[in-house]
Amino acid sequence: MTWILFLALFPITYYWLRRAWIIIVRRDFSEVALKRGEPPPHPEKYAPWAAAINLVAAAILIFVILGIVTGSLAYDTWSAIAGSTIWMKIIFDFILSRQAHWLGGRQRKE
Repeated sequence: MTWILFLALFPITYYWLRRAWIIIVRRDFSEVALKRGEPPPHPEKYAPWAAAINLVAAAILIFVILGIVTGSLAYDTWSAIAGSTIWMKIIFDFILSRQAHWLGGRQRKE
């Protein structure tokens, strides 16, 4: 199980760095604050927050990966940091998407 978590850190970090790159450099806001697959009316307003969430989470995972490779982090420590980071990233993305769609609400189909 240790190796699975360790190896999973690489694609997760890559994906989060790629999302930050797409938001910051390419200025593509199509994946910012999605709710049910739809972006908010003005995603550029929430793009800096989404980029910051992705960058901070990826930086923490890079720190964890380097700590594992150098042997400076014990298993209990790095698994706690990595797990907490993954969950907090999910929670912060959820909060951002709900904030961006605050007044949108559900549209009634008639």
